[in-house]
Amino acid sequence: MSSSIATLSKQWSFTQVGGGRGTKQNEWLECKHFPTSVHVELRDKALIPDPFIGMNEWDVQWIGESDWNFKSTFNVDDETLSASNVDLVFDGLDTHCTVKLNGKQLENTNNQFITYRVPAKDTLKTGTNELVLNFSSTFIKASFFGRELEKQNGRFSLWNGDSSRLHVRKAQYNYGWDWGPLLMTVGPWRPVSLHAYSTHLTDLRVAIDVREDLSLRADVSFDIKGTTGGRKASYELLGSDGNAVLSDNIALNSGKGKTFFEGAPGIFKLWYPVGYGESDMYTIKVTISDEQGNVVDVCEKRVGFRRVKVVQDELEGQPGHSFVFEVNNIRIFCGGSNWIPADSFLTTMTPERYRDWLQLLIDGNQNMVRVWGGGIYEPDCFYDICDELGILVWQDFMFGCGQYPANDSLLASVQIEAEQNVKRLRHHPSIVIFAGNNEDYQLAESLNLELDYNDEESDFLQTNFPARYIYERLLPAAVASNSEVHYHRSSPYSGFGQVTTDKTNGDLHQWNVWHGSQEPWHNWDILAGRFVSEFGMEGYPNIRTVDYWLGGDASERYPQSRTNCNHNKADGFERRLELYLMENFKHAFDMESYVYYTQIMQAETLASAYRLWRRNWKGRGKEYTAGALVWQINDCWPVTSWAIVDYFLRPKPAYFSIARELRPYTVGMTRKDKQVFANEYTAANFTIDTEIEIWGTNSQLAEKKAILSVKCFDLDSDWTDTRTQDVVLAPNSSTELWKGNLPGQPTRTELSDIPKTIIVSARLLDGDTVLARYSNWPEPFKYVHFPSVEEAGLQITPANDGETLELSCKKPIKGIVLDVDGDDVKWNDQAIDLVPGDNQIIKGLGLNGRTVKARYLGDGTA
Repeated sequence: MSSSIATLSKQWSFTQVGGGRGTKQNEWLECKHFPTSVHVELRDKALIPDPFIGMNEWDVQWIGESDWNFKSTFNVDDETLSASNVDLVFDGLDTHCTVKLNGKQLENTNNQFITYRVPAKDTLKTGTNELVLNFSSTFIKASFFGRELEKQNGRFSLWNGDSSRLHVRKAQYNYGWDWGPLLMTVGPWRPVSLHAYSTHLTDLRVAIDVREDLSLRADVSFDIKGTTGGRKASYELLGSDGNAVLSDNIALNSGKGKTFFEGAPGIFKLWYPVGYGESDMYTIKVTISDEQGNVVDVCEKRVGFRRVKVVQDELEGQPGHSFVFEVNNIRIFCGGSNWIPADSFLTTMTPERYRDWLQLLIDGNQNMVRVWGGGIYEPDCFYDICDELGILVWQDFMFGCGQYPANDSLLASVQIEAEQNVKRLRHHPSIVIFAGNNEDYQLAESLNLELDYNDEESDFLQTNFPARYIYERLLPAAVASNSEVHYHRSSPYSGFGQVTTDKTNGDLHQWNVWHGSQEPWHNWDILAGRFVSEFGMEGYPNIRTVDYWLGGDASERYPQSRTNCNHNKADGFERRLELYLMENFKHAFDMESYVYYTQIMQAETLASAYRLWRRNWKGRGKEYTAGALVWQINDCWPVTSWAIVDYFLRPKPAYFSIARELRPYTVGMTRKDKQVFANEYTAANFTIDTEIEIWGTNSQLAEKKAILSVKCFDLDSDWTDTRTQDVVLAPNSSTELWKGNLPGQPTRTELSDIPKTIIVSARLLDGDTVLARYSNWPEPFKYVHFPSVEEAGLQITPANDGETLELSCKKPIKGIVLDVDGDDVKWNDQAIDLVPGDNQIIKGLGLNGRTVKARYLGDGTA
């Protein structure tokens, strides 16, 4: 018979074992969803309050410390049972689960990230069958096991959550993080199916080698499970139109099949990341037939042909090595984001929501996403969409911020987890790197654990950092033997014997803005690394999101309220937000104003990082910074965090300020005071001049001719200065364009000499087209005496279509954020800097002609 798969998604119910706050004893409630989790079912039945509102998170903690049963009845016919093999397949069980079929125990599970395939033919019967999944409390189980182990070996250290999480293979963020709630989910979180077959094609692999000349060879291999005698195999390579490009028979030998195909340069279309070409895909289809030619199984994989290297070469002019992603011989500056799970309740995520999230990356001019190691290996649709859109994926293994153990049972589980997920993900051209963990080496360094970077021979299992065996032995072997993807031991990881904070090698998590030494964001240039895979700044979400979590409680609608504090999980956030606000802004404390000022602070901070680090991309051999991935693109619940888009997919102003810095062409500028003393013996006799430097960037592969237009404005007078020059932007590089004293700014000889408030607007022009613009203001902004609202003269002129606005002004305006009453609008830009004579056109999908409100620095609210 041919292979058949029946998804078991109906007639599911659940109960709290022994009864309790969720259900009465032996009371079974029908599941509204499947796959599902207990929180989602109880919430949707109004049996618990929404954990995302108010303080409700703390009223549902009992769920994660209770045991739960799920059961389903399903029918099986004689034809299904006539198959040689009938397996139950569990794509994901969260987490400790005993599987019983018709009263017989078939499996015990303990890893959320593993697919369990269980032979069930001998236990099934014709007619009605009952499947029961008994989930015991992972928190209690892991706590008991972990506490007992810690009594013998001492406590295992970690950042975020309870140390028991280190002992269980469950999404670590469920234990609470510095942006997420403590919500211990439980249930069948991925599909359950019944697979009947005589012959089953497994482990289909297409090992692709694209050579330097862009010719390629693809080796196709697979295994056959079940009946192998009398079987024939063939394959087809299908183009994007579904037509066969290649086809051939495949010889079988002892249940294994192998073949290959080759192509000279240009024969096959290559897969390119967004901005560098089309993301062309093919489908490899392998068919198994019996002696009569009847199809017994078919397996398909979508593949893309691309050549990927992680280049770590010595650099010209600076110490250390590059960390550059090269695709099809093109070196790429990776501007992107870190990704956390997009919901605390993963079963509510749909392919449509994933697409909406990932489209935001494309719309924001980003080309890379890092799947962070404290969440999950995302579902297939996530990577399918990345393949389609041309988004490069940095994929962590699921270890985060911990001193993980490495006992035999955990190693065995991790071995299966790694092999399964590498095999599942390896065919995606978007995945360009696997990293062993998130920040575990950094934690080991901070605790002075036994970590000798010069030791490349030990197995490390007898040290107090035993998980090094996982990251340097188990995982790289799993990746190398099952894929062609580059493996990196951790993020961050420097290599070359250097600690993780080294800025001259490897990737870097640069948290000395916000965390660490809490540097001013203006220091991003001296905080740069070769590839900055984490950095960030907090900002409040959209005021509508704040009002959602307040749940209508007007008494809590102020920044320091208990509810607002519960919806910010970062340690010391009050001090850090105020540190950066007080250093830079004159600000107000009403709820709307606090949202605005933290958002503008976040927008300025993050745009500055991208602007300065793209300047470091200076051409081949001089890729001093080759990537910047902001922490983070998304949230898993409504919260104030480092996210640049909130839980409800509402972009913060920072999303737009970053998007401007990741356009194909950008212009950047620094303004720095240069103090020169008359001699080495005086402290009173000196001069201060303000110098500006202007550069442009070009991510395209051809040089670009443009006009650099620079206009200076004195905010306190009508004085202006305009100058233009022809420039050529070097391909795939930054180009220095101009350096000199700030026009209109006198030399100062006393610290009491107040500099003029001169705004410098720089634009790159191609005829009438503005390729890029940037306005440089004197900082900190708190010292600026802004003109009155009337003097600034902001005009918002709507077009007849009800969605287009033209913004103009009489004086330079900083940080315009637009909004309306009622339902939100999908804007195409925010955090806008405006100068006279450079009107800007803004689109607002859903504006529908409504009156627009504007906030900006100096709008009279502070």
